[in-house]
Formats: sequence, structure tokens, C-alpha cells
Amino acid sequence: MLRPKKREWLILTCALPLVLIMLLVDSCEPLATGWPDVTDAEYMDSEDLNPPPDTFNTIKVMTWNIRFGIGRLPWFGDACGSRVVFSEEEIIDGMAGIVEVINELKPDILLLQEVDVNSLRSAYVDQLKWILDHTYLKHAVYGYQWKTQFIPSDGLGRLHEVNAILSRWKITDAKRIHLELRGDQDALTRYFYERCCIVKGKIEIPGVQDFYVLNAHSSAFATDSTKRNHIIRFNQELDNVHDAGAWFIAGGDLNTLPPGSDLTDYCLEDMCPGESYHNTSDDPMHKEGSNYTPEKGWLTDLYNNYNCAIPLDKYLLNQPLYFTHTVRPGHTWDRTLDYLFTNYQWVDNSGMARQYALEQSDHAPVTGVFILPKIKK
Repeated sequence: MLRPKKREWLILTCALPLVLIMLLVDSCEPLATGWPDVTDAEYMDSEDLNPPPDTFNTIKVMTWNIRFGIGRLPWFGDACGSRVVFSEEEIIDGMAGIVEVINELKPDILLLQEVDVNSLRSAYVDQLKWILDHTYLKHAVYGYQWKTQFIPSDGLGRLHEVNAILSRWKITDAKRIHLELRGDQDALTRYFYERCCIVKGKIEIPGVQDFYVLNAHSSAFATDSTKRNHIIRFNQELDNVHDAGAWFIAGGDLNTLPPGSDLTDYCLEDMCPGESYHNTSDDPMHKEGSNYTPEKGWLTDLYNNYNCAIPLDKYLLNQPLYFTHTVRPGHTWDRTLDYLFTNYQWVDNSGMARQYALEQSDHAPVTGVFILPKIKK
């Protein structure tokens, strides 16, 4: 996720008039796309539509933030790096590693975050199509988390990033549910910044009634109430599905810790060279996205209302076993940000953080085995 800096947006401000003229001449598209509250999501299917299995009682589900295919390479936006864009060779190499993990774990339904489909930073590789072309998963729906035609700061250029749901079975009734914009940014920064969202789709599994999947990616760096409101909206959407008598699997990168986590402030661990935090003269006192202390109870309702693939009591008994994220290249996982929930049942002890996938992203995949409900006779 991109952490904008004051210098970058000063450059952007100075360059904006020229960019506006260029884009008005060349295109009718806005610089950055905004979204209403709920819109139809986009669909993508593989050309090789082999029939899915038709005899099963359980399915494997996985959520994974794939960090736009750059693995653990240091990027300027989130890992103390200096690089902004990456070569096609680097992106294809990263995608090959991601696909290897997917094909090894074989989820039947896959929730992905930070998938680039047409971005300069990832050499314009359509990563969603690449995954469909190189795995057994044949159906996908997606919603834009970021659709900006041109960001003139630091050479970012075009940035098209999506959240996606992939499935062995056809997906219908797909929606993109908009989450509010950050309230702690100036108007110009906010205009070019990400548009967090939930992607929702109905999975057409033979014999299974009204079964939905929801994939969320909440704000990573908001310092106001934005992230809290994203989680509240996510919970509300789950309630809506549940209250309608349907079943769901829901998850994604919620960017906050489970209640009761031992460590909640990672400012010093995430600090880059030349930065300073926690000293009386520091302004800000905390690094954006690294201090979860004010968020200690934000996931309590989700845990209380629905079943987590990795139950809270199991997490609290051995927290490092379930860590899924770190911002430090070359470092092992140090916190949990990624989740799977349902209003039905997981196979006991099936929830796992796949921590061996340490080089493919700055997030580990999380899997669970779901018991299919309401099989029709």
C-alpha cells in the first residue's frame, strides 16, 4: 500500500496543470475514478473452462494479499525501499511464485488483494488474467481498489489495482461495495489515492443454496476513523447476507490485529533509516499504519458474531503460529492482518497461516476448509 509523502504531493501539485491538459487532450477518462456506494463488479473467465468437480462435501478457501507480484522486493511505498516500478521479468517471476503456491494449496475459492491489472509499477501485466491462465481456477470477479490514470509523483504513472474473487465455479450477482475515503488527507491527495472496497459474489455450486463470498481490503494507513468505519461496514455487509438467510465466506486483508494481541505498536520495528518515533520531539509520534493500539477491540464483533477459520482462542494460545504479515524484507512474519469468517462451519483445526510462502508477498496466505451447507437432495 502506498504511503504518500509531503514532498511527493508537492511535486504532484506543481505538475497537475500540465497533466490535466495532457489528459484532456488524449482521453475522456478522469484522472482518478470515483465510485458510488454499490456498483456491478467486473467479470473475467478463463478460455479453458474445464468442468469443476461435482462431488464434494467441503471446499478449501484461501485469502491472500499478493503485493502486486513483487514478492519481498523493497518498494518505496511500504518497505523502506527506493524503487517505484519493476520490470516485466521481475513481475512474471513474482507471479510464477504466486501461482506455484496456489497450485500447490489448491483452494477452490480464492480471495486476492493488491492485484494489478494495468499498472506501470508492475509493467502493465494483467495479473488476474495471468493467474487464471496458469491455474485451474477459471472464474473471477473483481472491483477496483485503485484506478488512477496518471500519478505524476515519483514516476508512478497509471495504477489499476483490484480485489478479486476466483472460483472453480461460476460467480454471479457480483458487486463492488465502496468504502469511505480517508478523512485525514488533503483533497488533492485523497483524489489520487486508493478507493477501498468489498467485492461480493454469489458462487454457483451445484446443490448449494444462496452462497456468497465477500472479499475486503480496508485502509492500511488511515490515522482517523476511516479504517474503523471500513470494518464496521464489512460487518454490516455480513449481517445483511446472514439476515437474508444466505450463507457466506468472507475475509481479506483487514489491516488490524485480533483482540488480545501481545504486541500492538510496531512503529520501531517498521521504522526506516532516518525516521524517529516515540520520542517527545517526534511529530508524528507514531508511524502511519504501524500503531494498532487504538484498534484493540475493532474485530471483537466479527469474532463474536461469526466463525473465524482460525478461532481467537487458538490464536491467543500461540500467536506467532498465525502471523501473516511483515513490512520488513528478509524478516519473518510478525503480526496477523488477514482473516476468513463464515456464518456456517469450518472443519475443525483446518484454519492455517501458510507461513512457508515467505518470498512471494509481504502477506502469508490463510486457508480454511469449509463445510458446505444446505445440500439439496
